[in-house]
Parts: sequence; C-alpha cells; structure tokens
Amino acid sequence: MRSFDSLSEREILALAISLEEEDARIYADLAENLKADYPATAEVFMGMRAEEDEHRRRLIEIYRQRFGEHIPLIRKQDVRGFIRRRPMWLSKSLGIDRVRKLAESMEMETRQFYEAAMKRTTDAGVRELLGDLAAQEREHTHIAEELGKEKLTTDMRKQEDEARRRLFVLQVVQPGLAGLMDGSVSTLAPLFAAAFATRISLDAFRVGLAASVGAGISMGFAEALSDDGTLTGRGHPWIRGIVCGLMTTLGGIGHTLPYLIGDFYMATTLAVVVVVVELAAIAYIRNHFMDTPFLAAAFQVVVGGVLVFLAGILIGSA
Repeated sequence: MRSFDSLSEREILALAISLEEEDARIYADLAENLKADYPATAEVFMGMRAEEDEHRRRLIEIYRQRFGEHIPLIRKQDVRGFIRRRPMWLSKSLGIDRVRKLAESMEMETRQFYEAAMKRTTDAGVRELLGDLAAQEREHTHIAEELGKEKLTTDMRKQEDEARRRLFVLQVVQPGLAGLMDGSVSTLAPLFAAAFATRISLDAFRVGLAASVGAGISMGFAEALSDDGTLTGRGHPWIRGIVCGLMTTLGGIGHTLPYLIGDFYMATTLAVVVVVVELAAIAYIRNHFMDTPFLAAAFQVVVGGVLVFLAGILIGSA
C-alpha cells in the first residue's frame, strides 16, 4: 500500500480516473437496487452517475495528452487514507437514508482527494482540471438536490415514504411481531404449569427462561430459513431471523422475570400483569402497522393468550 504523498502526477491522474469509474458504478448499483421501491431516487442516482462519467471522460482526455494511452490500474484500496467501504453487491439491503448518506460521504471524500491532488501537480492544465472537478464535487450535493426537486415530486415522495414504511413492516415489524406473539403466548403454558405444580418461584423462573430461550432459537432459525427475501422483498433472512428470535425471547422473558421474586403469589400476580401488558402491546402493534382493527386484534390475541394461560394453570394444578 502506498501513501498519497508518494504518488507521481501520472499516478494521481490514474487514481482519479479509477475513483470516477468506481463512483459511477456505485451510483449505478444504488440506482438498480432502489428502482423497484424508490424509482424517483433511483433517477437521481442515475443523474449523478452521468456526472461521474463526464468527469472520467475529461480526466482520460488530459491523461492521454500528457502520458499516452496506457492507464495503470491504481485503486483507492492501494493508497492509504481512503475510507474502506463494504462492496455494493454485499450491501443490497441498505436503507434509503443510509444510501443518501453514503452518497454524501463519497462526494466529500472525492472532493478532498481533488483538493489534495491539486497541491501535488505542476502542470497548469492538470491543476486547472483538478480544481474544476473539486468545485464540481463541492456542488455535487446541490446537483443532487436539483435533480431531486426535478424528479421527486410531492406524489413521488409520498409513494417513496409509503414504500419505506412497507419495507419496514416486511423486514422488521412482521418477523418481530411473529416472535413477540410466539414468545408471549407459547411460553405461558410451561411457565404457569411449572409455577402451579411446584409453587416455587425459582423453579418457575428456570422453566420460563428455558422456554423463552429455546423458543427464540427455534423461531429465529425458522424465520431465517423460511425464504431468502429475493422474491418476497422481506430483506436479508438472517436479519429477520435475529429480529424474530430476539423478540420471541423478549416476549417470554417479560413474564418470566417476576419469578425472581421469592414470594410465589406476589410473583404470579406481577407475571399476570406483565402478560396483560404484553398482549395489549401486541394488539397495538397489529393495529398500528398491520391495519388490523384494534378490537379485532385485541380479541384474537387475548382469547389465544387466555386459553394458553388457563391450560398452563390447569395442567400445573392437576
């Protein structure tokens, strides 16, 4: 790996060409990944790609005049000081806000490179070009804003906001809700069965903890292996699996923790209160994100939860 200060004028120009080519490809990849859900923003990035292609053309033209036809392949990972970024083909699930911040950081880094490169060049034509490109990169954010004003109409912004909400529901809320429901409901029976069978809080806690962790692992793997998200648009399977697994464990741990209290009746009373809060939270989430009428959601969740709760008590008391 070389330091930037050790590069010759020819190598600096070759690196600039490589940077513009890479940035253009990144913007093209971002546009491709966004076009299905955020078509207007994808158009913005295609416009930015066109700008980078024009920069590359001008750099190649002046390189050819100074140094001939052969351009050595010098990449930014060969030079110290550049930000290391995850390849775009490994980052398809980036959110829209992170994508826009990535573009801003790319523009800032490229501008700083041109400003530093200007100080290392002696040729007037090269220095002028690098200065012009630095100024254009400085204005690139404004170009993106103008493209956004042109492409992102009010209706398109509403559509993109709705698409963002839909993706959040598919990739986070649905697996999280499935896990929370399973953890909150499925662990009721073993927890309260153990509680009423032994009347010992610590034994009930151990059973509840084991049930919660076991259910979390099972639900997490089941969600991760259900589909890879390619056709359903549900996002990375392992992220969904982690969300689902953690929420499943959380749903069971909530009403298990009260059994750390030594007094069995006090612990059971508090656990029942926690169960009521959990079921109400599930009903609210279903109403808010899944557009299920609150009364219908509450009825479905409460009936299921009460039946499992009673089953646990009856089995434990038998």
